[in-house]
Amino acid sequence: MSLTLLWLVFSLHFSSSVHGLDNFSNDSLDTFLQDFAFRALVRHRPQTGALYKASLPANLSGVEVSIARIRSRTLWKKGANLSSFHFPSRTVPVPHVRRLAIVYQNLGNWSSHYYNVSGYSMISSVVGFMVFDASNYKAKSLRIVSLDTMGKPILIHFSNLKYPDGMNSAAARCAAFNTNGTVHFSDMVLPNVCYTSDQGHFSVVVRLERKQRPWYPWVIGAVLGFAGLVLTGYFGLVFVRLLKTKRIQAMERQADEGVIFDSIWVGSSKMPSATVTRTPPVLENGGFP
Repeated sequence: MSLTLLWLVFSLHFSSSVHGLDNFSNDSLDTFLQDFAFRALVRHRPQTGALYKASLPANLSGVEVSIARIRSRTLWKKGANLSSFHFPSRTVPVPHVRRLAIVYQNLGNWSSHYYNVSGYSMISSVVGFMVFDASNYKAKSLRIVSLDTMGKPILIHFSNLKYPDGMNSAAARCAAFNTNGTVHFSDMVLPNVCYTSDQGHFSVVVRLERKQRPWYPWVIGAVLGFAGLVLTGYFGLVFVRLLKTKRIQAMERQADEGVIFDSIWVGSSKMPSATVTRTPPVLENGGFP
């Protein structure tokens, strides 16, 4: 019974510590993922340069986290390859430490949830790396250190880029997400490859373009509209003239039907003739002459 109770308490504690991704900010998400990476390092006897994949909770499905422990002198002599990242030789940690732990992240299908660029569309997952002092990798917290590459770039390889229709690598740009929320853009010199000089999060973006509607439907519509207006005006004028003509004909017909004229022949033509009526004179005394 006591074991069951202990297991229940442990389960509740663990479930309360594993939140949904929606509840994380970018910084807290990094800290949370790094904690799982450190656990993966502690579970193994880490070999120099070996990459260990962290086991994440089910609600982090689609996110990939790995960690590698490297000697500083190895990084100086040979550089290192960590998943998408290639670190050049002559790279040193600042401040100097004997061993480094490099945590790799790939946010997968959660990338656009945490990172977005106004006016651009991401065509790759957001990947990133953080560097820590791993001289004592069993410590509860590891100190963040920087890298000095002596002017050489750290290469970031992106695979399976999905370009929108009509676009290719020439339209792509590298985006580096800074901790203060700003985004730094750079050109992609080589296909599917971006450069950086220090740790952070990165992606490949293309500018969103508004689809331009073809101009000819507007021209055709304007021409048809003008032609319709002209035809409407023409038929309207014809209708008014026709109505006026019918009205005149009706008036003439009424006039012809109201007065009956005799006919006379003038030469070979028959013409109407009114009866001549002379009004008899009337004297002032009221009598007739």
